[in-house]
Amino acid sequence: MKGFKLFIILLIVGISSCCRQHPKPDKPKIVIGLVIDQMRWDYLYRYADLYGKDGFKRIMGEGFNCQNTSIDYLPSFTGPGHACIYSGSVPSINGIAGNNWIDNQTGRNWYCVDDDNVRLAGDTSKKPSYSPRNLITTTITDELRLTTNFRSHVFGVAIKDRGSILPAGHTGNAAYWYDDNTGNFVTSTYYDKQFQKPGWLDTFNKRDLADSLTKPGWTLLKNQNVYIQSTSDSNVYEEGFKGETEPVFPHQFKQLAKSDRLKTLKSIPAGNALTFYMAEACIMGEKMGRGSDPDFLCVSLSSTDYAGHQFAPNSVEVEDMYVRLDIQIADFMSFLDKIYGRGNYLFFLTADHGGAHNPQFLKDHNIPAGAGPNVTANLNSYLKDEFKKDSPLVRGVVNYQVFLNEQYIAGDKSLHREEIKTSIRNWLLNSSTMRYNMPLSFVIDMEDLNKTAVPEPIRTMAINGYNLNRSGCLQLILNPGWFESDRFTGTTHGAWNPYDSHIPLLWYGWHITKGETNRPVNMTDISATLAALLHIQAPNGCIGKPITEITDKKVRK
Repeated sequence: MKGFKLFIILLIVGISSCCRQHPKPDKPKIVIGLVIDQMRWDYLYRYADLYGKDGFKRIMGEGFNCQNTSIDYLPSFTGPGHACIYSGSVPSINGIAGNNWIDNQTGRNWYCVDDDNVRLAGDTSKKPSYSPRNLITTTITDELRLTTNFRSHVFGVAIKDRGSILPAGHTGNAAYWYDDNTGNFVTSTYYDKQFQKPGWLDTFNKRDLADSLTKPGWTLLKNQNVYIQSTSDSNVYEEGFKGETEPVFPHQFKQLAKSDRLKTLKSIPAGNALTFYMAEACIMGEKMGRGSDPDFLCVSLSSTDYAGHQFAPNSVEVEDMYVRLDIQIADFMSFLDKIYGRGNYLFFLTADHGGAHNPQFLKDHNIPAGAGPNVTANLNSYLKDEFKKDSPLVRGVVNYQVFLNEQYIAGDKSLHREEIKTSIRNWLLNSSTMRYNMPLSFVIDMEDLNKTAVPEPIRTMAINGYNLNRSGCLQLILNPGWFESDRFTGTTHGAWNPYDSHIPLLWYGWHITKGETNRPVNMTDISATLAALLHIQAPNGCIGKPITEITDKKVRK
């Protein structure tokens, strides 16, 4: 009898043990990634006096702020930035070596999302369009789709094609970008082979929001005397819009042809507004966040970059754009609250790169700076005299890298590649003309790093950015404050310096507790952190590490 009772007890315990299920991790309804193109880290604080309480300040005050986040590769451009954020990888691994590059095996010029095998959906011209195929790793959005057996839905939305395509990854349901010829959001046959565009997208495009948002022009949101973080509105550092005699407020666009207004939208706050409207339409139209698994919406704001290039950081235009952006973010967050409820969505905000001050502005304030033209023509002229060859030995200087004419050099037995490289390097470092136009700190031979003593973090950034097939063999590092440009207005980016590489990184919502860290964090850590939070595999080329101040919190919301 005792044995029977013992058997029953053991049986009950065994059944209970077998039937016990490990608790399934709770999940956010949706992940929202917001990438603000060309947002310097200091914009969080520089314009803070003009921000309201429900935009940037809400995210910083209630979320987690990674104050010391940096890009850990070269060059700091849009394509590589979006690829890095979502792949957790660097150009040497993920293949997105720039916005553009020269293929060393074929000599072909590539745009980062070029794809000869797809077309713009619905376009009868048959011209090649865009896809993520040049990205040779997975993204965190791919991994989410794989983990949920494709039940999770992933969409990318941006003004720029590369700003929507690269984040959405290879398996994204769709990426949508702005067509400045029509004012519509479009996609390619990579996502929509039969062009069976969703009804919500057709409805959205028929609203003709691009033109209606641009027609009123761009006026200052606040009284001009409160914009104390900017140079006077009338100055020599900015480029005006088409039809303007000088680049000052108010900017009027009613007089422009509609085709010109549609292009103008990209550089004004209306471009950000249109992107948010499109994001909200995608959420509602695709019923995102209503399934059993998390969805992921990748939103990139491109107009901040267009305005930065045109007006530079110290302009009233950039200041007003961020004051307006603060309100737009507040409205978007309010929308997310209503749809999902606070704490039920995971939100992060970052940038793909920063931006330099206008060099003439810096020089006028006694800070060393400058801009020099592309050196390809002068370099080939020198090499023609040196090696007595009519064909150019350099295909171009792109991404501050020297691309050799590899096919021609390999086919001419009288040419020695190492000799050409050494000659180029010596000319770049010693040419008085070159040093006057664009002073160099270093010329790094990426195939023999021991030739040049380069300090950290520049050395590692150059290594991380070097892709065997898509990068030049020589990396140019300009003096601080200098960049390549044939314009004297606006600004650009692409360098290792903090103004280009120090970016904001804010986390908010699901499983995020209030706090901040000044510990160094890399852009590659973003996807690793998302993977840890969502309990999914990191992208297959990810070299980042989870931000443990976020992932290891014991007290969750």
